Amino acid sequence: MKIGYARVSTVDQNPNAQRDALKLAGCEMIVTEKVSGASVKRPKLEKLLRSLDAGDVLTVWRLDRVGRSLPHLLNVVADLKARDVGFQSLNETIDTTTANGELIFHLFASMAQFERSLIVERTQAGLVAAKKRGVRLGRPPALKTAQIDHAQKLIEAGERPSSVAGTLGVDRSTLYRALK
Repeated sequence: MKIGYARVSTVDQNPNAQRDALKLAGCEMIVTEKVSGASVKRPKLEKLLRSLDAGDVLTVWRLDRVGRSLPHLLNVVADLKARDVGFQSLNETIDTTTANGELIFHLFASMAQFERSLIVERTQAGLVAAKKRGVRLGRPPALKTAQIDHAQKLIEAGERPSSVAGTLGVDRSTLYRALK
């Protein structure tokens, strides 16, 4: 069974062009959703994906209608393939039920993996360069050196660590870590 999925981002947008294209492509059923593409929660899509059976074909107007990002899209299509469900995108002319369509989709997947690898490399290089420049990475310290010295003196004078931590506005464990 060929099932269409149409999504528009805002209430003002109209899904009719997508629905018409999906009908023309032979979809027997069309699920329409109005939710931002960046939204993690897309209840109708999630329900549709769970309901697809082996031999079904999920058809979309464009790739960006189903995937929040390329990695998300790749995960969706990989899950469909594992369940023997086809995927078709009308605008990009991708149809994973054909050898050519699957090849094109794998090329997209390879480019996405390459881009992810480049991002990791650039991030690592940036972190190394920042460390060489003396940049302190991570969260800023909760207590400054002067506060730690003052807390040490108060505790040595007999004040309870929990009271000192409360005065400084930190947890007792944070104070203990700073004093080490």
